[in-house]
Amino acid sequence: MLRTLRRVADRRRHAEGDHAHLFRPYHGDEVVALDCETTSADPRHAELVSVAAVVVRHGRVLTSEALDLTLRRPHGLQRDSIRIHGLRPDDLAEGCSVDDALEHLLAFIGNRPIVGWCIDFDLAVINRHLRPRLGFELPNRRIELTRLYQRRLRRSQPDLAPHVGFETMARSLDVPVIGRHTALGDATTAALMYLRLMKPEPVAA
Repeated sequence: MLRTLRRVADRRRHAEGDHAHLFRPYHGDEVVALDCETTSADPRHAELVSVAAVVVRHGRVLTSEALDLTLRRPHGLQRDSIRIHGLRPDDLAEGCSVDDALEHLLAFIGNRPIVGWCIDFDLAVINRHLRPRLGFELPNRRIELTRLYQRRLRRSQPDLAPHVGFETMARSLDVPVIGRHTALGDATTAALMYLRLMKPEPVAA
């Protein structure tokens, strides 16, 4: 409810601004798979290290048109997070600023729906940086892969409580895990899982 109220208020406030197009209804059939690598698993404090987005169009994952951004070294970069995403301070020396990354991301995504694995985390981190800079949060419809997966599994195995870990879900869907814990790799894998989940299930004979 609070998210909806904020979205309505943001839409009114920015109806005539530079980002008004983000708040218009989307009528196409594309989605954007999104993933972020961060300094922490706590969205209240996590800083962005890298961001990637991949378009899914007409049943294809368009990696050739992907957005793949590395940011400047954030203050919160520690060994624990480096072990996960593998991005060392030297790797971030030529990274872009948070302001530039957000503008590139907004231009790339537009008003298309955003899909991802545990996408609420990624969007919480992005929105925490976005609101103080531009005065709004991403209004895009969000599609959570774990919910799609659970819904499908419940229909075929109603008594099973599914484990929705990233690798487990990909393996169950027969999707290759590409570049795990890289933003582009995880966004691409998420896009492939989305396509698999959107295919109609075979009808039993």
